[in-house]
Amino acid sequence: MIPLIWAIAGVVLVVAEVLTGGLVLLMLGAAALGTAAVAAAGAPLGPDLAVFALLAGLFVLVARPAVRRRMQIHDPVNTGTRGLLGSRGEVVEPVGVGAGTVRLAGSLWSARSLHEDDLPAGTPVVVVEISGATAVVTATGSVNPVEE
Repeated sequence: MIPLIWAIAGVVLVVAEVLTGGLVLLMLGAAALGTAAVAAAGAPLGPDLAVFALLAGLFVLVARPAVRRRMQIHDPVNTGTRGLLGSRGEVVEPVGVGAGTVRLAGSLWSARSLHEDDLPAGTPVVVVEISGATAVVTATGSVNPVEE
């Protein structure tokens, strides 16, 4: 009867993991299923609890971080507006702290100046930030965008 209880607890924890996604319940469920195997071999309740504690500790402290690292999505390519960070453009309509227009990658963007200086039309600029649908720009050579 005890192995069945451990197995049911393990399955319930694994199913609950589907609802939470933190991987802790999955690790505890795996520990419970491992304990069910030990209990099925005839171990009494005391060693069952020790096996559960040992497996749960190993799974949560060792296996979980490794699984989380493997599941992380690494996006080395900047896409969307992030792809514009660091790109160079040219002022089309004068840009100040308030507003202006720049041409970035062939498209016109509303822009504002990073510093309080006004940038006249024709000034080469670099994008240091995207704030909503507005590019925050500075004159090329006036600041290193990485240091901002």
